[in-house]
Amino acid sequence: MSRIRLYVPQPLAPGQTIALPREQAHYLGRVMRLAAGATLTLFNGEGGECAAELLACDGREAKCRIVAFENVDREAPLAMHVIQAACRADKIETVLQKGTELGAASFQIARTRRATLRLDGARLERRLERWLAIVIEAAEQSGRTRVPPVAWRESLEEVRLHGTSLLLHPHEAEPWPTARERLAGAGEVDILVGPEGGFTDDEIERLHALGCTPVAFGPRIMRTETAAPALLAAIQAIL
Repeated sequence: MSRIRLYVPQPLAPGQTIALPREQAHYLGRVMRLAAGATLTLFNGEGGECAAELLACDGREAKCRIVAFENVDREAPLAMHVIQAACRADKIETVLQKGTELGAASFQIARTRRATLRLDGARLERRLERWLAIVIEAAEQSGRTRVPPVAWRESLEEVRLHGTSLLLHPHEAEPWPTARERLAGAGEVDILVGPEGGFTDDEIERLHALGCTPVAFGPRIMRTETAAPALLAAIQAIL
């Protein structure tokens, strides 16, 4: 795998010549100081990746030719979906970056009773663009062949559950050794994490009624931005 990987959201096929966006041209030419003949890896998030040769790059425009397609798969063997309460913006960015590196299949950022982040209209659109850019950069760096989507949910009622749903909660919950047995036959798993102040009692009851299992992940209470990456790593270690 070449050192530089770029996400290009368009069909890719061997023999094809494509022009890269201006931002990527600037990165290749001005930041990485690459010239014609350099090798790249391109991927479009639909699986696999392509070896490419840089044909021209002046920092403003860049063209490359796709040399070969490799049907490589570096995705996690179990689709793991992160449902993160809308906490402080910097904490959400940490969850998105580390979660992508650790193989999360998707992210939902949800407003909860104790959530501190409020977004709507143009502000929400700008924030979603930034979040997607963080996920793309993490996918490029980590070797992901797919880019996990990021969605905003105005309430827990809007959250989409996929399969086995684990609600991280430090009190009155299943211990992790018991809860992890549920992963054996799971096709997909949801990881639900509350905000800095945690889910309220009525939110936990509502989520439990929807099939979410409260889980205590060890004897210590983690910060909201630590919980999902820790569980993602633990699940992959088991698998």
